[in-house]
Amino acid sequence: MSYADLEKTEEGNLVNLGDWTEDVAREIAANDGIPELSEKHWDLIRFLRDEYLNNNENQPNERNMCKAMSDAWGEKISSKELYDLFPKRPSTQATLIAGLPKTRRKGGY
Repeated sequence: MSYADLEKTEEGNLVNLGDWTEDVAREIAANDGIPELSEKHWDLIRFLRDEYLNNNENQPNERNMCKAMSDAWGEKISSKELYDLFPKRPSTQATLIAGLPKTRRKGGY
């Protein structure tokens, strides 16, 4: 099913978590200015989904995203690298592409 056919909030987040697929994620990303998702994009998307689905609906802030990706990628990651991947704010744009509800956080630390 296409992202255009799915039920969304006013901000574009999926209403039903079960509607998300990697193909839907690619479509959301393309619609939101990211023509191709690299493995680093997927690492952060999968991290956010895992935190939300398997850790009491946790929505990590950017500091925690940097720490998790630093561990995953074996190098010190700053928020700049996350913004290079998700220029419209990682906590907002990556959450949207991950098919999760709008983050309750304001981003940052």
